[in-house]
Amino acid sequence: METAVKQFQTFEELEAHKFAREFRKAMYRVARRLPDFENYEMASQIRRAALSLTNNVAEGHGRFHFLDQIKFMLQARGSLQELLDDLNACLDEVYLSGPEVAKLKQEGYNALKVLNGYLHWLRQRKLVQSGELHEDAPRYGDTDEDLEEWLSSLAL
Repeated sequence: METAVKQFQTFEELEAHKFAREFRKAMYRVARRLPDFENYEMASQIRRAALSLTNNVAEGHGRFHFLDQIKFMLQARGSLQELLDDLNACLDEVYLSGPEVAKLKQEGYNALKVLNGYLHWLRQRKLVQSGELHEDAPRYGDTDEDLEEWLSSLAL
């Protein structure tokens, strides 16, 4: 039986990006509903954080080193957390109803779970990769005698 070779995946095909994109769209809708006096404060901040969420997933995917990818996914996760707190502010200021905020927060937490899963996968891949690239650390022994023996074996 022939196994299918997985083709290159664009950032738009990543589950993390799909969930983040849906949450970004929901938060843009929230920003449009805020009072006019919030247009240059909270609404602007929500739009920037929401865009940062998906931009960082996309930019991280464009990096070819796992540490770079991880760094951008952590930035995306930070933007997502910021948006969840913005929902708290919307609830506190009564810009949105409690049930509406709860629904949006659940959507955000679903995106967070997917981002965390992707981060876990990236970290595992980094560990596998780093194991392939580095030698094992030398064994030095557990006692002073073992260390002395090892040191004397190095002397010429």
